[in-house]
Amino acid sequence: MATPLPGANFEGNPPAPPQPPGTDMTGICFRDQLWLNSYPLDRNLIFDYFALSPFYDWTCNNEQLRLRSIHPLDLSHLSKMTGTEYMLNEVVEPNLFVIRKQKRDSPEKVNPMLTYYILDGSIYQAPQLCNVFAARVGRALYHISKAFSTAASKLEKIGYEEGEGVISESKVTKEVIDIKEVKRIDHILASIQRKLPPAPPPPRFPDGYVPPQTTEAEKGSETQQGTESQPPAVDPIIDQGPSKRMKF
Repeated sequence: MATPLPGANFEGNPPAPPQPPGTDMTGICFRDQLWLNSYPLDRNLIFDYFALSPFYDWTCNNEQLRLRSIHPLDLSHLSKMTGTEYMLNEVVEPNLFVIRKQKRDSPEKVNPMLTYYILDGSIYQAPQLCNVFAARVGRALYHISKAFSTAASKLEKIGYEEGEGVISESKVTKEVIDIKEVKRIDHILASIQRKLPPAPPPPRFPDGYVPPQTTEAEKGSETQQGTESQPPAVDPIIDQGPSKRMKF
């Protein structure tokens, strides 16, 4: 079978100008049902089907191999060339084919550019990872903002009802207090307080520090105030016993 002209369609019209490398074409999809009804989707013919799509770059090395009647995915020939090329990255016949566009600088060095996938006969351009992250973060921020707006509106409504004197059912319901549970919590807190170590002494002044000078009158007033306000010299945590609660 003769190889058709590069990019020529069934009517013989010239192909559309190719898109420049790096163009975002994630919003379009290509599917040729006539070709799918005539040929199977396998690793030998999938590149011919991909070449019909607007994602195909006619200046690639694969097209040069096609013009020389060589299979366009022949790695033994592609590795000897430099420039833009397409490689079949993953294959799950006949449903999924992943094609990677890359730039070859040497037989061992290639730089990935774009990725395309053919899912059940429809060809798509895979979005770049940064765009995926930006979309996911934007969606998360939208839902978080919406949740805060909903919570704020409900809090405003609750505050309005309280200001108007409206008593909700939750406030009308009496809270039942279990006296045994209260005593049990007091006992637990008291045992924890007894196990705590005493407060550490205050840190020493650094070397060379001179405390501010005070007059005799200020010293006398401070001593008198300290004597009047100073509690007994007991540890506030260890010797005060369990916390007191109101009796019900």
